[in-house]
Amino acid sequence: MRTMMKITLPVATGTRAIRDGSLPRLIQGTLDTLRPEAAYFYVDNGRRTSLLVFDLKDPTQIPAVCEPLFMGVDAEIQLIPVMNAQELQAGLGQMPSL
Repeated sequence: MRTMMKITLPVATGTRAIRDGSLPRLIQGTLDTLRPEAAYFYVDNGRRTSLLVFDLKDPTQIPAVCEPLFMGVDAEIQLIPVMNAQELQAGLGQMPSL
């Protein structure tokens, strides 16, 4: 299932992870694991934030995807099922006529 993952880092934890070199390794490891179709990095409410869109093949992947971020940088994570425009069109085509 196409999934959008929003990752938000506490400022102090993110700063420490940058200084000790662990944040770039954690981000690269996450990108290597997920192979996202899109990855964006920005500031949201003053905190380092990322949006990754990837294929979550099975819910059993959730611990392997999230735990390194929880344990490594105290990340706040949201996993949101999403669809692209073609998938939306297909879904709307399955609706009964109203």
